[in-house]
Amino acid sequence: MQIAGRNTNDRAFVIAEVGNNHEGDFGLAQEMVHLAAEAGVDAVKFQTFSTDQFIAPVDAARFQRMKGFELTHDQFADLGELARKVGLSFISTPLDMEAAVFLADHVDAFKVASSDNTFWPLIDYVAGTAKPVIISTGLADMDEIQQAVCRIKSRWVADNVDPGLGVLHCVSAYPTPPEHANVAAVRTMIETLRGCDVGYSDHTSGNDAAVAAVAMGARIVEKHFTIAHDHSDFRDHQLSANPVEMKDLVARIRLTEILMGDGQVAMAEIERDTAPLIRRSIAARRPLSAGHRVSDRDLIWVRPGDGLPPGREAEVIGRTLVAPMAMGDRFTADLLG
Repeated sequence: MQIAGRNTNDRAFVIAEVGNNHEGDFGLAQEMVHLAAEAGVDAVKFQTFSTDQFIAPVDAARFQRMKGFELTHDQFADLGELARKVGLSFISTPLDMEAAVFLADHVDAFKVASSDNTFWPLIDYVAGTAKPVIISTGLADMDEIQQAVCRIKSRWVADNVDPGLGVLHCVSAYPTPPEHANVAAVRTMIETLRGCDVGYSDHTSGNDAAVAAVAMGARIVEKHFTIAHDHSDFRDHQLSANPVEMKDLVARIRLTEILMGDGQVAMAEIERDTAPLIRRSIAARRPLSAGHRVSDRDLIWVRPGDGLPPGREAEVIGRTLVAPMAMGDRFTADLLG
């Protein structure tokens, strides 16, 4: 999957999810783009919305809080330009249809939130933009996930495009307790959702779950990102990574990718010089004279492995020595008559 020139097959694609942790402060949003770049992530992500388009006024407390978190479309356009200037991909989650239409000209990929993985008008629209789509799977079972995947893929087949689909295991609990993270679902989704880049949207505290997901094969990792855990009483700050933690997450993911290797089962190139030194050879248990007929009682197996190896004892037993051997001397073909 390609997102603004980055290929998720090359390495895990790490997204710093600012979301609404800027709390409507455009200056803070800009600062967090810079901090995300310094942490080494691949992309920064926001949520774009008009509160009156996705929250009913009857939910007065939430309506007022989200109203205070709004940024303008012009500000999001500026954030996209800033992200690219500092080397990041720019992603946002539209929470209403007008936001989706606006973002089509500004994002490198669309993100569909777990809450909206059955919001078909939105899914149909973002699929029709021919932009990469990343969808979180919180609240959904495998049948619902496959329904969303098929709906997006069918649209792309009809349009003769395939911009790339990422599907992220996610648990919509904030924070998610470790016993509910179910990171092994990443492996199940990889086995089931062929043709998708499976990843993990992390709502746990700390970085362990996200690193484990990469070890499971996750190609995309999304982690909430905050300026500070105590920035305010807004819930997301507590479950987010701060700049130091985000930098640590990226470093641990990159190390995990190195440690995982290519999965091939064979002698590693770095082992080749060591192998002859620590393999074994068939050797004389005691001093043996020329003309001695070798029996199994005459054998031991010693390092280095520059003689006849274990498994070739039949080539030694019953043969007559043409020269004497000291204890520990390795049998070679030229010693045997």
